[in-house]
Amino acid sequence: MFRGFTGCGTALVTPFRKDLSLDEETLRRLVRRQIAAGINFLVPCGTTGESPTLLHEEHLRVVAITIEEAKGKVPVLAGAGGYNTHGVIEMARAIERLGADGILSVTPYYNKPTQEGLYHHFKAIASAISLPIILYNVPPRTNVNIDPATVRKLSEIENIIGVKEASGNIAQITQVIQQVSEDFIVLSGDDALTLPMAAMGGRGIISVASNEIPAEMNSLAKMCLSNDFAGARALQRKWFPLLEVNFIETNPTPVKAAMAEMGLLEPVFRLPLVPPRVENLAKIRAVLESLALLERVNVANRG
Repeated sequence: MFRGFTGCGTALVTPFRKDLSLDEETLRRLVRRQIAAGINFLVPCGTTGESPTLLHEEHLRVVAITIEEAKGKVPVLAGAGGYNTHGVIEMARAIERLGADGILSVTPYYNKPTQEGLYHHFKAIASAISLPIILYNVPPRTNVNIDPATVRKLSEIENIIGVKEASGNIAQITQVIQQVSEDFIVLSGDDALTLPMAAMGGRGIISVASNEIPAEMNSLAKMCLSNDFAGARALQRKWFPLLEVNFIETNPTPVKAAMAEMGLLEPVFRLPLVPPRVENLAKIRAVLESLALLERVNVANRG
């Protein structure tokens, strides 16, 4: 059983060209940047990757490019989730054929299944593929929550190996960690909760901010997992303004806007997402300037 999805994984953004087509060259460059920074694993086609607006072929192309550029150096945990169980299975099978190391599967949204429905949904996906599966619980977006008892029950299925917990509910996350076996991977889905979750027994983070600062978020996760909480607190305190401003509007709008300011991609979003409001973009720029991220990029460009 593959157990490599610990530490810091990046929920990759999906770059687009000005004509709204997939920017494959920039995607390859971003993946190489992540690997060079020492990131532990890569997560294409999640929420941060604007997966709801990707065509089926584009979704698979993003995953394929990520796998090609990773070249086995880091694992690839590809997004495959949604409210149509049959459709998710077809996507998961296609991703398995591409050679991904696992899938991240978000809870069904809109149709709001019961806990029993959630169990059978994920059980059906697990039965259809041999890849490891990490559940993705993000009720603020999906309006459905995987209860700790359901996570425990799902954890008994061999290839369901972990959960990305983005409920923001510390009490619930604690219950999950206490109810599952020690080798079940509980990951933070919120950058700002990386440290407290690690203190409770979490195994890392699937990060938005590591799109901008991969080395620093990787260091934060490493410190947490080695019980260097004093160092982790200092690092989180420094970068907290960025973690906070990344959610000044709906993710991934702020992080893509920030990356555009840093010269990493074009500031292009697919509807229904739009660029951040003028006043929020000014706040994003101010945070980047205060953390010398724009200065860092300028130095890199001169080099």
